[in-house]
Amino acid sequence: MEEITEVSRTLQFTYGQSVLELFYLIAAILFVLGLRMLSHPDTARRGNFWAAFGMVSAIISTIILYKDDQGHGIRNLGLILGAILIGTIAGWIIARRVKMTSMPQLVSFFNGTGGAAAALISLREFPNINPALLAGHGMFNGQVLVILLGLFIGSVSFSGSMIAYGKLDDKIRDIRASILKYVNIFLLIILVGFFIYIMSRGSVSPEKLMPVIYIMLATSLIYGMLFVMPIGGADMPVVISLLNSFTGIAAAMGGFLYHNQAMLLSGILVGSAGIILTVLMCKAMNRSLLNVIIGAFGGGGIAADRETGTIKEISISDTAILLSYTQRVAIIPGYGLAVAQAQHICNDMVKLLEDKGVEVKFAIHPVAGRMPGHMNVLLAEAEVPYDKLVELDDINPELPKTDVVIIIGANDVVNPAAEDDPASPIYGMPIIRAHTAKNVIVMKRGMGKGYAAIENHLFYADNTRMLFGNAKDTLQNLVNEIKNL
Repeated sequence: MEEITEVSRTLQFTYGQSVLELFYLIAAILFVLGLRMLSHPDTARRGNFWAAFGMVSAIISTIILYKDDQGHGIRNLGLILGAILIGTIAGWIIARRVKMTSMPQLVSFFNGTGGAAAALISLREFPNINPALLAGHGMFNGQVLVILLGLFIGSVSFSGSMIAYGKLDDKIRDIRASILKYVNIFLLIILVGFFIYIMSRGSVSPEKLMPVIYIMLATSLIYGMLFVMPIGGADMPVVISLLNSFTGIAAAMGGFLYHNQAMLLSGILVGSAGIILTVLMCKAMNRSLLNVIIGAFGGGGIAADRETGTIKEISISDTAILLSYTQRVAIIPGYGLAVAQAQHICNDMVKLLEDKGVEVKFAIHPVAGRMPGHMNVLLAEAEVPYDKLVELDDINPELPKTDVVIIIGANDVVNPAAEDDPASPIYGMPIIRAHTAKNVIVMKRGMGKGYAAIENHLFYADNTRMLFGNAKDTLQNLVNEIKNL
């Protein structure tokens, strides 16, 4: 009778695990589908919904169907549901209240919390390492490696993302001391030493190594902070996508640890997508990832001295006339457009010009703004049709035939120094070649430098006119003038 009961329990366990893995497979398909739909603004909202639905289904199926080897289900269910409820409400409130200009900060903050969760999982599971594994090879086994990787990568992602959040929110300044580069290398060597030391401890019990684990945790957090601290604002899109990939990899470590396919696959998707995006961002700046991490772009470089010339201003009324009685206009948005929250008024101006028969397009640089795709998200919020957003490689051949280019809050991504000044720290970075257009109008508050902290000689070109003022107020005045023409 006991044998029959044991067989029945085994069959129930096997059946439950098979059904649970099926739900994980469905969740993984929904993740992939959602990620694919996120690649286009028209389907991004549905993609986000399907990916979220996949995660919810994975969580619910785990709570209902999970059983351990002893036939026990999820423990501390009340605490788990309470945490889910608190997190859902907090996330909902934060996401609803955040301004579009603060979206990069929100992405960094949420990404950091994911890294913290992965690190806490490793911290919690290290004392509970399976004794059977230690009996064979001691600490030198795959489970220990996964836990240590999750702890290290998750901690770096958390502290690095928090520093990125502070820098994006102008609460933390860049620290460009050259010694930081050597400090970071030293810390990285120490962390590798922790890996070697812990995994070579033989039969030492995990509990006795916990003080070392806590020291490793603290070192990883410090390394994450110092890793991001010297990186300038112009490189923030790269840093955000890199930290995002770190969080995905850390989550995948948790998936390995718990043999959870949904957690593993979602971590792999996030990690691989972040790595691919990081590579694309670096390619857009014509730089290697190593150069981004230890280079001077974002404030440390000094361009060659050149004659700047004099700036030429243009009035609101002259700008309105020039825009209204032309054929082709290209708008190049930058972070200044986001800061001024002027995307809606900008779209109003576009509609007025199109009513007058003017062809208007938006020229989008891959690293414009403070996070990957920042300008696309900003303009999508203002309901700018996606077909009006033209990428760098496609818009540049059209600019010599464009009558007027309007630059709103962009700087480094249109700086000709990237093409003609070998001494410039941005030399070699692909730019939107605004200087090749017939007329260039630059909307800026003043003559301040961009995040690369170098002079933009486009402002002194013969075909360039400066229109000073807050972008939102300036665009509103332009809209009023155009209406009266």
